[in-house]
Amino acid sequence: MQRRSFLKRAAVGAGTAALASPALAQGLPTLNWRLVSSFPKSLDTLYGTPEVFANALRKATDGKFNVKVFAAGEVVPALQVLDAVQNGTVECGHTASYYYLGKNSAFIFDTAAPFGMTARQQTAWMLHGNGMKLMRELYGSYNLVNFLGGQTGTQMGGWFRKEIKSPEDLKGLKFRIAGFAGQVLSKLGVVPQQLPAGEIYSALEKGTIDAAEFVGPYDDEKLGLAKVAKNYYYPAWWEGSAALSFLVNKKKWDELPPSYQAAWEAACYEAHTDMCAKYDALNPPALQRLVQSGAVLRKFNTSVMDACFKAAQETYAEESAKNLQFKKIFDDYRVFRNMEAQWFGLAEQAFAQYSFSKKL
Repeated sequence: MQRRSFLKRAAVGAGTAALASPALAQGLPTLNWRLVSSFPKSLDTLYGTPEVFANALRKATDGKFNVKVFAAGEVVPALQVLDAVQNGTVECGHTASYYYLGKNSAFIFDTAAPFGMTARQQTAWMLHGNGMKLMRELYGSYNLVNFLGGQTGTQMGGWFRKEIKSPEDLKGLKFRIAGFAGQVLSKLGVVPQQLPAGEIYSALEKGTIDAAEFVGPYDDEKLGLAKVAKNYYYPAWWEGSAALSFLVNKKKWDELPPSYQAAWEAACYEAHTDMCAKYDALNPPALQRLVQSGAVLRKFNTSVMDACFKAAQETYAEESAKNLQFKKIFDDYRVFRNMEAQWFGLAEQAFAQYSFSKKL
């Protein structure tokens, strides 16, 4: 995606809708699309993001382009969003692409990679690095077009029944964790479990799993995870950020009038920005409530983090050796990430370490 090209189209398309909507409406079709989400309605941050998008799109097109949002399970199961859009069952979807690791491990770079980038860095790679270009190539081979669909920011490491004092404590642990991180942790003896949001609480309560991670305080509180496991670990080294994506069936996308495409992209930017801002506003008070109700904050110690980093490096190398698409994207991703780390590790980290230890 060329940023300047997009802004020009957005100004012509979405901007025209705001300033001269009757002119836009003339001669353009009324469209009613279905969007399937991987998330339940109870998670208003995740499920709510497509609603923010749909509202922005409807307004930008003077009510001519309408998208109805369906929660996980209403049309297709939570983890079948990509398939439904690819096959044309629905026109579009909203999901975390690393759920589809089994189809192609390269999908992880559209969501999160272990010891990878923060939310701002990931967005920078997508918009001003080669990220969007590389991911568009990947999605194109699946009859899909991808768009930015939100960011959670750095996540928490999850809820554990027992303390994790060393890498030995990970052996045999049945851990609800999504995507590539599960492969990494399996090297340390973890038994990864991929479960949709709606099934996590019951699995942890029944003892089907020993630990679970999801996003962070606001969503974790809604899922009730503190009621069944008290040890709340941080950070999620596997999700220094986690990007969500809007996926569109490529044939349907190509059929859209240019002004609708521009309005769509503008609405994606609005929804993408809104999600991260919402999490940043809602997570701090939610964390306070969780701690007050008995959650015990614990930080993964250096021995655990070192073991996980070593396992991640090994897994990256193995995957690069067997998947050329993965290697192509990872080679670009890691160069960008390492350069970003130098900058953020200077001014930003120094500011945070001192300033955040103080209260104004």
